[in-house]
Amino acid sequence: MKKILLQLLFTVLCFSAFSQGTITKYLSGTDKDHTVQWDFYCTGGRQSGKWTKIAVPSNWELQGFGTYNYGHDKVKANEQGLYKHEFFAESWKGKRVFIVFEGSMTDTKVMINGKQAGPVHQGGFYRFKYDITDLLKPNAQNLLEVTVDKTSANSSVNDAERRNSDFWVFGGIFRPVYLEVVPETFIDRMAVNAKADGSFQLDVYPQNLKNGETVEAQVQKLNGENVGKPFSVAANTTADHLELKNNFNKPLLWSSEFPNLYQVVVAIKGKQGVIHQVKQKFGFRTVELRINDGFYVNGAKTILKGTCRHSFWPETGRTLSHPIQLMDVKLMKEMNNNAVRMSHYPPDQDFLNVCDSLGLYVLDELTGWQAKYDTIVGRKLVKELVVRDVNHPSIIFWDNGNEGGWNRGLDNDYALYDPQKRTVLHPWEKFNGADNKHYPDYNYILKTVATGTEVFFPTEFMHGLYDGGAGAGLDDFWSEMMKYPHNAGGFIWAFLDESVIRTDKGNIYDGDGNHAPDGILGPHREKEASFYTIKEIWSPVYIDPQPIDKTFNGKIAVENRYTFTNLNQCTFKWKLVKFPSAQEKTTAANVKATGSPKALDLKPGEKGMLNLALPMSWSKNDALYLTAYGPDKKEIFTWSWAITAPAAIVKSTVSSSAKSGVKAEETDKLLRVKCDGINYEFDKTTGYIQKVVKPKGTISLSGGPVLAGVNTELKQFTHKAIGGQYIVEADYQGAGSLHVKWTFMPGQLVKLEYQHAQQGDADFIGITFNYPEEKVTGMKWLGEGPYRVWKNRLKGQQFGVWHKAYNNTITGETWGYPEFKGYYANVNWVVVENKESPFTVYTADKNMYFQMLHPGREKDALKNNNVEPPFPEGSIGFLNAISPIGTKFQAAKVMGPQSQTNHANGEQVSGTLWFAF
Repeated sequence: MKKILLQLLFTVLCFSAFSQGTITKYLSGTDKDHTVQWDFYCTGGRQSGKWTKIAVPSNWELQGFGTYNYGHDKVKANEQGLYKHEFFAESWKGKRVFIVFEGSMTDTKVMINGKQAGPVHQGGFYRFKYDITDLLKPNAQNLLEVTVDKTSANSSVNDAERRNSDFWVFGGIFRPVYLEVVPETFIDRMAVNAKADGSFQLDVYPQNLKNGETVEAQVQKLNGENVGKPFSVAANTTADHLELKNNFNKPLLWSSEFPNLYQVVVAIKGKQGVIHQVKQKFGFRTVELRINDGFYVNGAKTILKGTCRHSFWPETGRTLSHPIQLMDVKLMKEMNNNAVRMSHYPPDQDFLNVCDSLGLYVLDELTGWQAKYDTIVGRKLVKELVVRDVNHPSIIFWDNGNEGGWNRGLDNDYALYDPQKRTVLHPWEKFNGADNKHYPDYNYILKTVATGTEVFFPTEFMHGLYDGGAGAGLDDFWSEMMKYPHNAGGFIWAFLDESVIRTDKGNIYDGDGNHAPDGILGPHREKEASFYTIKEIWSPVYIDPQPIDKTFNGKIAVENRYTFTNLNQCTFKWKLVKFPSAQEKTTAANVKATGSPKALDLKPGEKGMLNLALPMSWSKNDALYLTAYGPDKKEIFTWSWAITAPAAIVKSTVSSSAKSGVKAEETDKLLRVKCDGINYEFDKTTGYIQKVVKPKGTISLSGGPVLAGVNTELKQFTHKAIGGQYIVEADYQGAGSLHVKWTFMPGQLVKLEYQHAQQGDADFIGITFNYPEEKVTGMKWLGEGPYRVWKNRLKGQQFGVWHKAYNNTITGETWGYPEFKGYYANVNWVVVENKESPFTVYTADKNMYFQMLHPGREKDALKNNNVEPPFPEGSIGFLNAISPIGTKFQAAKVMGPQSQTNHANGEQVSGTLWFAF
């Protein structure tokens, strides 16, 4: 509240000093964190039938009123919200006063002092205003009354925005309300067309202009320094608008990589000087969709790497704040996105301002979720959309609805208000030279690459749901799409989980079952694993890491996937590290050497070799890290390479001193091997280890090893002492074969050697054991981390020592990331922490996957199981192959080579594990 009062005081002071400017007086608060209490009456649902108070702006459901509804609900509430608010109006003699609503859901009737300000506004996501000059009482308190109908009286508005939309449908004045006070002669609006060649056109829409007056423009840098001289045009009182033109020599251009902004100060001048003056930020840039070619920014072919974003915060619905807008854009940039699609409505103005300043390409969208506005109301809303947003250089396309929700009669309306004549898209179909297919499978990508002619950029693909989609399968898709000469990128669904806090259900999170948890991020922007997968695949400094060995010469293949940035504007830093052992408490790597390679002169699209110039001793380290930084000095990505082989780590592991010899005893069903004071018990009828008994307790490792997912029977079980060792062997036959050999030797780790073979398709391949989940407390491992992986989502992780406490996080339902249960890649060793006694398992084999338990099934999982990949029955596994994951709509098998089920050809696979109990 203090901030609002200071802002209002500042506005008044500015008006006193610069009376020719527009006065802005907020009647509501400015965002979710700065609200003003208005009188409020809700006609139905919670807290209805009585006058009380409500924070404005807000969605009333989140304030404890009315009824929550998701768009797919067949029966929806239709309560009204009645608002009252008194405000003081100064005399403002010789001024015009407008009341502006940035957004109100849905039908909104505005009354000033008992008189209606204008027609009821229909459409929930758009800025609208009324001239209330003649309704005000000067130097007195004035009464504002607003009636908001959650359900529109216009059926097409309900169809487009609410009837079956795949998002939450709220009610209320959810964006700010304010007064704009201007002179009688004023600038109503402007539209800038500033091109990459330096040409500048400004369409100015003045009101009440008089003969003898002029409209003058001065382009400036954002610090107020003039660029060129002012230029003007004489008044034409009969014209709809005036055009001011100029040319500038080599201006700094706007793009997502270099978002250079200018401002233009526009003034109406008369004999007495400046009558009205406004300021507008803009960027010099040219965007083109070239038919049968590609998408171009400033003459350079550009690949869009984007997500689809809802304007959403779990505690406040569609009412946001500047910190949230800034956070979202920064997260997108961190994820190496250069674009964002508004889904499925225009965002807060402030979000577009941030996109302008930090650099994101924007698809701005008229609402129309699989249903369209009628032409009468649609024409009004297109105008409101374009007039508000036309000057944002970040906006590159207009989306006329979504997935069939386009009124084709509105396609040409956008150009009426847009001198840039941006291309209009129909997300989901081929239109205006673009193929915006939604949810193509891999075969569609192959066909497009082979025979397509349209500029291809799916406006929704890789549909996230829980942990599926998004980054999973993206590597194959993107690699193929990059081969297409008319490729313009794509937009992943979706940026965030739209899970709302239910104030009517004890503040639980509600994603409407499986409808809303589609995000790469959680509702409070918690990062899922796909965030980092996308970050690597979409890195503009593209590296496809290959394993390195002693023949590595310190040179890394690099591709410049920027549009405008030479890699000599980036910096690189490497480091060589040694890792702590499994026994040490720390997970921090010991940095042994660091360096910065010489800048690489690579233009956009070029490939080359980055010479790290590593020291001669590089191979004596455990891992190599390479980090790339952009021109803004922010991390693009960090790649990692293992240097020390798993077998060498095992070899260097210090064995305990021998406490005693090894001996065995048996009964009809049990074999007990005792070594170094520890008993290892085997079931002779199955061949499986059943438990490990230490002097201070029992470790409940049992039921293995078994050949995961394959039915076999024990054919032979033998055990014998040989030269101070004790050997236990088991052979299994059936749908596959498995040979197991345990070696117990005093003073040494317990060694398990195994060979297995199978034929046919397999969800996973390897061996497993059982360990009770209720006894697991955490894990520490050397391998890829910190997130779990799927066969088709391996990228984005980093090789190192990681630690994770047990959690039962279910992606998209709870957000304690990284998740604990799942598959882990390139594991060299793992410490299974538990309530009994922690034990460590080492592997001698490269590319080993470790399975930790089984992820829980989502409460509202789809029956198709696309995003619930199979897991072995055993709870702890050491696997050579793991499952891929699909998307909401697509099984993994249609998502590309990495998404295929594993195939075994009968060849024998060998492995070695060492156990430290």
